[in-house]
Amino acid sequence: QVQLVESGGGLVQAGGSLRLSCVASERIFKMYAMAWYRQAAGKQRELVARINSASTTYYIDSVRGRFTISRDNDRNTVYLQMNSLKPEDTAVYYCNTMPPTAWGQGTQVTVSA
Repeated sequence: QVQLVESGGGLVQAGGSLRLSCVASERIFKMYAMAWYRQAAGKQRELVARINSASTTYYIDSVRGRFTISRDNDRNTVYLQMNSLKPEDTAVYYCNTMPPTAWGQGTQVTVSA
């Protein structure tokens, strides 16, 4: 069974930073590329960033240069460092495999103007 536990969300002012963490089960962490997704209210869930086992990364245009995805293979943990946050980054953030499997509960990120 896939286990994904996200944490690190919160309320921050525009321009601020947050660091999200996601602990995954060892099996899926070793087998799959990992990714962060987000879903804003009234919108579809979208891919934000991904990282494969070789730590090759990809970002969507709207976060490139502001967000950094990384992974700690010893801790089965993937991170999303989010800097220069904007109100449009407000969403529930989820980590998952790439392609996604079962979804966790996510962590809310709210950026005030």
